[in-house]
Amino acid sequence: MFINEQHPDPVYAGRRKAALVIVVNCGQAAKTCFCTSTNTGPRAESGYDLALTEIVDGDDHYFVAEPGTAEGRSLLAEIPHTQAGADNVTAAKDSTRRAEDQMGRKIDLADIKELLYRNYDNARWDALEKRCLACGNCTMACPTCFCSKVEDVTDLTGDHAERWREWDSCFTMDFSYIHGGSVRATTRSRYRQWLVHKLATWLDQFGSSGCVGCGRCITWCPVGIDLTEEVRLIRGSETSPETADG
Repeated sequence: MFINEQHPDPVYAGRRKAALVIVVNCGQAAKTCFCTSTNTGPRAESGYDLALTEIVDGDDHYFVAEPGTAEGRSLLAEIPHTQAGADNVTAAKDSTRRAEDQMGRKIDLADIKELLYRNYDNARWDALEKRCLACGNCTMACPTCFCSKVEDVTDLTGDHAERWREWDSCFTMDFSYIHGGSVRATTRSRYRQWLVHKLATWLDQFGSSGCVGCGRCITWCPVGIDLTEEVRLIRGSETSPETADG
């Protein structure tokens, strides 16, 4: 979002270019995970400098390392290591394969964009409004949410001013505020905006889904709203209207 071709952010782009990305492939899925449904895990396929897979086998405890860039290979060369054998590679593959079998959730993303566009006025949004606290936990925990705001602050003397960019959430009333009021004044409209953007309009905006299947939004929701369950209910409401009411 911050390094797109039309309006790149030079500060973020500089930090991103200088960053070293080390990922750890998942060997233990949680009951809220569904990354196999979104084709984003549990094994990282790209975007890293160095990928690690933790192996614990009896008294043996080690990491299988896979460099993904020249920077990753340079770093690995500086670290004491041995060449991975066939059994080490197999152990790494088995680790992520077990995580695949442990997925606690799944989501049907077939025609998801069209599904949500068709159901913009689904009664399920009303049911969600009765539960959602608009606390923003889901957006704070989500690894792909990027909403932010810019604030100017001064010291007590008025001699020093700073401009800060801070994380924000589309669940707050002020986020969509313009002259005359908030564009999305209800919790119903704000939750719908988040879910439809994450799973549908993100595809139009970036060419990929905004959901990676980590399940963090489920874990941190204080009222237990489950994104995968909501999609299932909306899908089911097209064949059984009663389903939309839960």
